[in-house]
Amino acid sequence: MLLVPMVGASLLLPGLLGGCRPPATERRPTPLVSSEAVAVSAFSDSVDLVATLEAEEEVELAAQAGGRILNLLVRQGERVRKGQLLLVLDQTQARAEVARLAAEVETNRLNYQRYEYLVKQGAASAFQRDEFRQRYISAREDLIARRADLAFRDLVAPIDGTVGDLRVKQGDVLAAGTPFTTIVRNDRLAARLEVPAVLSDRLRLGQSVTVMDPAASRPLASGTVVSIDPAVAPGSQTVLVKAAITNADGRLRNGLRTRVRLLLDRRAQPSVPFAAVTRLAGQSFVFEVGDLAALERRPGRADLAKLRRLPPGTPLALQTPVVLGDLQGERYPVVRGLGAGARVITSNLLNLRHGSPVRLE
Repeated sequence: MLLVPMVGASLLLPGLLGGCRPPATERRPTPLVSSEAVAVSAFSDSVDLVATLEAEEEVELAAQAGGRILNLLVRQGERVRKGQLLLVLDQTQARAEVARLAAEVETNRLNYQRYEYLVKQGAASAFQRDEFRQRYISAREDLIARRADLAFRDLVAPIDGTVGDLRVKQGDVLAAGTPFTTIVRNDRLAARLEVPAVLSDRLRLGQSVTVMDPAASRPLASGTVVSIDPAVAPGSQTVLVKAAITNADGRLRNGLRTRVRLLLDRRAQPSVPFAAVTRLAGQSFVFEVGDLAALERRPGRADLAKLRRLPPGTPLALQTPVVLGDLQGERYPVVRGLGAGARVITSNLLNLRHGSPVRLE
């Protein structure tokens, strides 16, 4: 009866010994990754500046003849057409003066014709005829001047545009030559850009200029460079550049200071997506899809002996240092480190090391 426990102990011993064996090493699965070819993309160099917008057509209105305002036919902010009547000055005195001069011209004309006939008959001298002729010509010129003065009492718009601040009202006496409002045409504007002198060698006529919305950073209007000042401003060390801006919808206004983007250069360049780039100690890297031969040319710390036992043609992740330009959109321009035709890995980067075998999607 004492043999039973001993048999149980002998049966348990192999099981206990078996439980103390070290576990078999688990093989890490090969990472599944996405890849993308290095593609040639369009990139641009631009500079953001603050510009002042000026209307290409802005007229300060003043009456050429003085008088009391009889009718004021426009309001501030009203759009007017070229030739549209804006205001009418009191014409009573001017019309009376024109009527008087017209009568004087007619009298002098008749006297001149009468003495012309008398000279031919020998009843008057040529001196008398010439005197009446001079009176007729002088009165006629005065009449022309007074009629022009009368026409000046109807003020019309010299250009299409929008009426600015009206500094008069109906019934006011307007002095000749005194400005009373402006007409501004905002559909064509000029942007005044002060570009840093260090960029002067990159300025060209025809370069693109985009007016940006300061609140939403979206384009509001666009135009092109039409003039570049030949000199640098000594104080600010800037070059004055003017760009013609199309403002068909009228969202921009004369005198506005806003942010603009000047396009300096546009080029095609190899590029990689944002998702393919990692950074370590300030250096940019991508994982390039390669093979064992490429790895042997720059092995780094990869275990070549182990990797040589992989099936031929197994794709490997090759950590490649690159020099990149500024991110534009979702892509980096490649300055140095990769050529066209290379493929870069865009997913699962945290599980990769230099020389890691991968499976491509």
